[in-house]
Amino acid sequence: MLLDQLVGAAQRIVIGQREPLEQLWTALMAGGHVLLEGVPGVAKTLMASTLAHLSGLEFRRVQFTPDMLPSDLTGGLVYEGSGRFSTRKGPIFTQVLLADEVNRAPAKVQSALLECMQEGQVTLGEETYPLPRPFWVLATQNPIEQEGTYALPEAQIDRFLFRVEVGYPTETEEEEILRRWARQQYPPPPPPLLSPKKILDYQAEVNQIEVPSRLETYIVRLVRATRHPQRFGIKGWDEKIAYGASPRAALALHRAARARAFLHERSIVLPEDIKAVAPAVLRHRIIFSYTALAEGLRTDTFIQVVLNHIPY
Repeated sequence: MLLDQLVGAAQRIVIGQREPLEQLWTALMAGGHVLLEGVPGVAKTLMASTLAHLSGLEFRRVQFTPDMLPSDLTGGLVYEGSGRFSTRKGPIFTQVLLADEVNRAPAKVQSALLECMQEGQVTLGEETYPLPRPFWVLATQNPIEQEGTYALPEAQIDRFLFRVEVGYPTETEEEEILRRWARQQYPPPPPPLLSPKKILDYQAEVNQIEVPSRLETYIVRLVRATRHPQRFGIKGWDEKIAYGASPRAALALHRAARARAFLHERSIVLPEDIKAVAPAVLRHRIIFSYTALAEGLRTDTFIQVVLNHIPY
């Protein structure tokens, strides 16, 4: 199976983390950007660089900081004297961009990044330059340290196809990490399995995956249930939801389910594909009320309740 081949190659470098790796490969095949969230030291950067290498894509990492300017990311015009300017392209001109700690940059920088994600191009002066294809952004956030950060607005977070949570490794995996580090026994990276052209071809094939009409109805019902749970027989949650997922969430579910079916070498989407991608698609698109936040509830808990209640 294609997914096992890709994840297995990545796990020669990244120890464990199978679920985040599966989600990252799915997002790449779907052509969607990813918000990675996890505490420092759980291999977010290593996962990003490993997938870029295996995909045969150019990789750049940008550390976002409070004093960063939009031109530090996109580039700009450089004055050369005698009334002449030259164009200096910024690090955004790459195929895989790791926007590290994206919530540390001010709003103007975040907006510049998200505009590039949406439009696939950058305007410098009076010229517009297309970004390389494929163009994939992996933005990271640290969930435990909020001092000196600028929270991404909900409208901007909604532009990410997935929000992937990267947790701690298991005890066995952590022991293996320690042994590799202590003995400096790092395996050589496997050769690239893909290429930019191959990825674009795969993304085109994903668009041909069939989604039965009954499952499209299922997707719409799932998304609508996040807005008004009571109407779908889900009791006790209406007062806990400030805002449910938008129609963009339904489009994201549709696209991500297709990509997962493709990676499992199927030509048609199954309900299990939709259920598998639903948490990563929906968790950043549902806004809890103060009541739910005070109770310490997690969006993943609510998503699971919705999945359990809505028939397909």
